[in-house]
Amino acid sequence: MSSPVLVAGVGMIAFAKPGANRPYPEMAAEATRAALADAGVDYAQIQQAYVGYVYGDSTAGQRALYDVGMSGIPIVNVNNNCSTGSTALYLARQAVASGAADCVLALGFEHMSPGALGAVFNDRPTPFDRFDEATQELVGHGEIPLALRYFGGAGLAHMQQYGTRLETFAAIRAKASRHAVNNPLALFRKEVTTEDVMAAPMLWDGVMTRLMACPPTCGAAAAVICSEAFAQKHGLDRSVRIRAQAMTTDTNKTFEARDMREVVGFSMAKEAARQVYESAGIGPQDVDVVELHDCFAQNELITYEALGLCPEGGAEKFVMDGDNTYGGQFVTNPSGGLLSKGHPLGATGLAQCTELVQQLRGQAGARQVPDARLALQHNLGLGGACVVTLYERA
Repeated sequence: MSSPVLVAGVGMIAFAKPGANRPYPEMAAEATRAALADAGVDYAQIQQAYVGYVYGDSTAGQRALYDVGMSGIPIVNVNNNCSTGSTALYLARQAVASGAADCVLALGFEHMSPGALGAVFNDRPTPFDRFDEATQELVGHGEIPLALRYFGGAGLAHMQQYGTRLETFAAIRAKASRHAVNNPLALFRKEVTTEDVMAAPMLWDGVMTRLMACPPTCGAAAAVICSEAFAQKHGLDRSVRIRAQAMTTDTNKTFEARDMREVVGFSMAKEAARQVYESAGIGPQDVDVVELHDCFAQNELITYEALGLCPEGGAEKFVMDGDNTYGGQFVTNPSGGLLSKGHPLGATGLAQCTELVQQLRGQAGARQVPDARLALQHNLGLGGACVVTLYERA
């Protein structure tokens, strides 16, 4: 981190189910305007923009921003699967930290289709061919959609090694719903119990129920990233900065370990977290609040261990002791997470950023984590990329 980087403004819109959403340029423009207003800057002051989305044609980022302004600035389109939004944030932070720009916009949006995720281009190799082969070899069940097999298989590996119960994943989903009750922007705000989650239809017998999976969602979120000098010059909020950030991708271990937890990015996340803790000179015990990538309840559980929030093999005790919620060691996903808030792939990382910035400012209302000073964000995309970001309250 060559120079301090601040998050001057954040904004997002309430996420919606596919078919209930507005067109992506409208969603993206609204989130952008919200972030600009929150920062107190005009679009004319933005010097670069990094715009993330997964399902869309080339230069959709330009189309999304042209409704906000056509100022001629560089607009870079970003696609890194489910970590797309935080990858845009990573690039925006790099631009400011390096001195290439003083004020940069990171924007993410997604206009999704109903149903399970699938390939768009079927006339060429899929980026997931090696992941699919490993998953077929390790867990089979080719009749189940691949995303469920990836993360359900990772949960199953944890169950087999440590005796983790299906009820533990259900408890994670119930926790998410309790948090989402206090988030007006969450898609699902109805509280459910562990018993409700267990009673939901089985997507994979003994491995996952329907309520353990996040829904396909449409939406947008944005952040204004700037240098400390720019913020001081223009009288902007300087209360939240990016203390450390790391981005990792797969290594040979992803496939050579023959472990579904590795296939879904356990070591990617562990290494990104290690780099962040080392750069910031802290340990996981110093973190107050966490937004992590709970695309499935199973992924939330294994991510506790990858981020060092609990020992490897200790996630079930961590959950059962209530150390993942208010009154415990950490508050994880106070927003309700992807399970309740929804998961519009390109927007997710910036929605997490929005939640954590509001937490550090003390603006989270009924879901406020008391005296939050350090906030950790984990955003994972298979294929693969993982971005871990540490925010600090000044």
